[in-house]
Amino acid sequence: MIRKLTAALALAAALALTNPAHSHAAPAAPDISETDLARAAAACTSGWVCFWSGHNFSGSKCQWDVADRDWLGGAARCSWSKGTAVKSVFNAGVSGGLTGVAYYTGVDYTNRIGCTPQGLGGNLAGTYTVRSHRWINTSCG
Repeated sequence: MIRKLTAALALAAALALTNPAHSHAAPAAPDISETDLARAAAACTSGWVCFWSGHNFSGSKCQWDVADRDWLGGAARCSWSKGTAVKSVFNAGVSGGLTGVAYYTGVDYTNRIGCTPQGLGGNLAGTYTVRSHRWINTSCG
């Protein structure tokens, strides 16, 4: 009887964690239009990744054509990212061996918070600051 009760409680707990009604996810990012996406593609140089301080590829922009282990202390610095959350990203990467750009809240690629596949971009839902990024050859999923 106790085993059945324990199993039932475990199942109920698992269902509660996967039920969207009980989710505490970050608010959804605003939708982007095809016009905004085309504007981002034009504003982000081929082979680079671009990050903006505003949704829909607006505000201040920082961009790189290489990985950066520390946005505030590396060779290329993104000064606004110190206290401002990244709100949108576009990956204009073209390398056949790489699939996306992963980004992190910590230096040296720690605490991965997202990934954007090559040729895509969008708004980010989080209110986090980004401190490092790198191109990857695995799934963004």
